[in-house]
Amino acid sequence: MASAIFYFLAFLGLVEGPKGVGDELDEATNERMRQYAEEMQQRMAQLLLEIEALEKQQSSMHMGALLLSAMQTWQFWAWLGVILLYILNAWLLFRDLLGRENNREEESSSSDDDQQNNNRNRIEERDEGRIFAERIQWPVQHIQINCQVMMSMVGDLLYFIKRSLSNTYFPVLHPPIGVGSAFEGWTPLEDYNIVYRIFVPITAPRGHSFHLELGNEEELPSKNSRIRVELECTCAREQSFGNVLCFLHQPEEELRRNREPSLLQTLCTGSYLDVHKTSFWFQQMMKAAWKFLPESARHHIGVLPSRRSCKLRVFDAFDRIRFVELIFGVQQGDSDIFLSSENTDAIFTPDTVWPQSCRVAEMKFFRYIKAHAPQDSYHLRCMQLCARIVVGNDFTPYVLKTVVMHLLNTIPLESWCRREFLQRMDDIMEYLHCCIVEKRLDHFFLGNKEVPDEVTLHPDFLTSSPLNLFQHMAEDPNVHDRALREFQVLRNRPVALPRMTTGMQRSCLCYK
Repeated sequence: MASAIFYFLAFLGLVEGPKGVGDELDEATNERMRQYAEEMQQRMAQLLLEIEALEKQQSSMHMGALLLSAMQTWQFWAWLGVILLYILNAWLLFRDLLGRENNREEESSSSDDDQQNNNRNRIEERDEGRIFAERIQWPVQHIQINCQVMMSMVGDLLYFIKRSLSNTYFPVLHPPIGVGSAFEGWTPLEDYNIVYRIFVPITAPRGHSFHLELGNEEELPSKNSRIRVELECTCAREQSFGNVLCFLHQPEEELRRNREPSLLQTLCTGSYLDVHKTSFWFQQMMKAAWKFLPESARHHIGVLPSRRSCKLRVFDAFDRIRFVELIFGVQQGDSDIFLSSENTDAIFTPDTVWPQSCRVAEMKFFRYIKAHAPQDSYHLRCMQLCARIVVGNDFTPYVLKTVVMHLLNTIPLESWCRREFLQRMDDIMEYLHCCIVEKRLDHFFLGNKEVPDEVTLHPDFLTSSPLNLFQHMAEDPNVHDRALREFQVLRNRPVALPRMTTGMQRSCLCYK
């Protein structure tokens, strides 16, 4: 009777069945189920022993009668039910555990996939910056070598010209200075289209002096500057060296006998230095000096016509063409500001006008940035891409160059690395957009107290009010509307970065 009660209780415990797949099973429940299984196995073994004993006692009976007798025994059916319920319970338990293990694997796999996706997104984001950066790579080393070759060639030419002018009254030539995009390191053009611009400082010859007249001094950089040439007394030098003419106090007959005219008589119009006459004179000197250079045996030089500079077309031994433009300038004091022979924005620039130029100051600013920026800095790649996307647009490379210089002076140089390339392009586009909306883009050097000390500015630049390069937008609403439309075209160009528009929603950086 006790056995029957035990079996009945065990049966009730088993018919409850295992918990569902989503339920939690604690360790105590699992332990009880293992104990039930062990007890049932013991009872099963005991039942088998009883059956064997029964078979021995009734060996003479017919097998059919034995089975009939066993089937009529209530203990047989009870055990059979217990065994079936145990099997069913074990199967359900196994299915539950297997299901939860699969869920854990799926969750772990999903978590791993999410982590891998996040890592992949970060890698792809970095790769995106790398891909766009590599798309705008150019043979930097090759261009740098060409810059050095062109500077060496021009330096040799100027040396021969200077020696031939040592006893004349023509302008004194000084060592050349490489300026422009090629020497600053961001030229957007292919090698065969690059113009290597070289600045040639000049000073007055003996017996003469240069006086710079800025025209309207309230508007800097001045576009209507002129260089007035004055004669100086050289009587003291004549007494010391004996072969120096004083154009102020020498007798007129002696001056007429002297075959060497003054600078006023050769390269000036009235009392002002003439750009066209100076350029033509220098072009002739270049042709004469070229034959003395060793490079003349391997290269061929052609002097192209120009009213305000000396343009050279150089053919090397492999028939590759290099273009060089020599620009003349008179230094303003001890600063990096020059009065140059460059053209102005006007349709016609008089030959006696020498506009103020910041080319040397800009070159020295980029040289300063290169010296202080990390080795992997991508600021020049940003500038090159900007110069490419404005091709055919109303915005000029100089506008984007001004924007980049402002940002280089405010954003830490460590933040211009490759992994932040896209962010810096966002900042450039955002800054430009803000300037267009505000109708104001300040000239980088005028009134800017944050210019590095390595760039020497004239005191007038430091005390002057900032010049608005977008003044024409402020004066004409139609020009402003057109600039906004042009910016949309600029932002949506395929060569531009897709993420350039993401920064437009952030706060403006223009006037912090």
